[in-house]
Amino acid sequence: MGLFKRGSVWWMSFTYEGKQYRQSTETENKKLAKRILDKVKGEIAEGKWFKKLPGEDRTFREMMEKYMEEHSKPKKASSARDKASLLHLSPFFDELCLTAVTPTLIDEYKVQRRLEGAAPATINRELALMKHAFNLAHKPWRWVTDNPAKEVPMEKEPPPRDRWLTYEKEEKLLTASPQWLKEIIVFAIETGCRREEILSVQWNDVDLFNRVVTIFSKKTGESRTIPLTQRVFEILKEKEREKVRAKVRSITDDLVFNHPPGKKVNIYTLRWGYEEAVEKAEIQDLRFHDLRHTFASRMAQNGVDPYTVQNLMGHTSFTTTQRYAHHCVESLRRGIESLDVARRERAEGIITNLAQ
Repeated sequence: MGLFKRGSVWWMSFTYEGKQYRQSTETENKKLAKRILDKVKGEIAEGKWFKKLPGEDRTFREMMEKYMEEHSKPKKASSARDKASLLHLSPFFDELCLTAVTPTLIDEYKVQRRLEGAAPATINRELALMKHAFNLAHKPWRWVTDNPAKEVPMEKEPPPRDRWLTYEKEEKLLTASPQWLKEIIVFAIETGCRREEILSVQWNDVDLFNRVVTIFSKKTGESRTIPLTQRVFEILKEKEREKVRAKVRSITDDLVFNHPPGKKVNIYTLRWGYEEAVEKAEIQDLRFHDLRHTFASRMAQNGVDPYTVQNLMGHTSFTTTQRYAHHCVESLRRGIESLDVARRERAEGIITNLAQ
């Protein structure tokens, strides 16, 4: 057993039950540090010393406050989702010391959330938030010695929704839509952008000369550049002409999509207009986000490789892109056909060599 300095503070070093411990005395006074060490020696000799965990003095609320301040707020894309999860976690765990949060207790929380009618995906987001916070509390904060959330299995979620538009139903939907909505729908189907991304596109994000649009995703915090199809290019070109012809400048002139002219399209206006058009077109169960699925599914059906689909969609994980794998038959067919081509070319080369 002994003392050593870290900075200006004295630390103890000793062995207990075969395990090496290094623990701060939390004092700069060597004499006081020695008395603390002697006390620990005595407790060990009497079998009364137990390592005190920082988590015994820290509550779940303190952990989550530190997490939200240092890790959730900087990630603005996930901050709102974290806050929503915390609204349910807090009443159940807030006043508990971290060492009192056990796998059994977390499992009880899962049962309660099921009884409240929470969906499996919602419960999993809440558990994931808790698991990440406890990971940090374990390392690097050193508040706890393990992560109780790791021992609790996630809920089984239903398979992801796979709804997309046929070309015939797309035509019906566009026919049932007013011009401002038609432009947004075409942009969604032919760029794969999310609703919020589309409504936030500004003219300085559009490069008609190079035929690309740059999209910033609040969800991932990253930008991606998407080439424009001819149909989208023509729509944006016409909208640019309208912008130039407009005599009255509006604060929303920088936004590409607006309705009525000069007014920002908010999510409620879009939802109302879209749902009305879907009903008028007599299409069942079609959400706006399904237009994004339509974009990805069509690319996969036309043999576009999954890596390209991932980049155009802005997926941070390839696992998300794999949901469209069953559409990739033509891409797989080309892969198999390449073997036939290689074998045929090799055979032709052998015949040529023999002839010479």
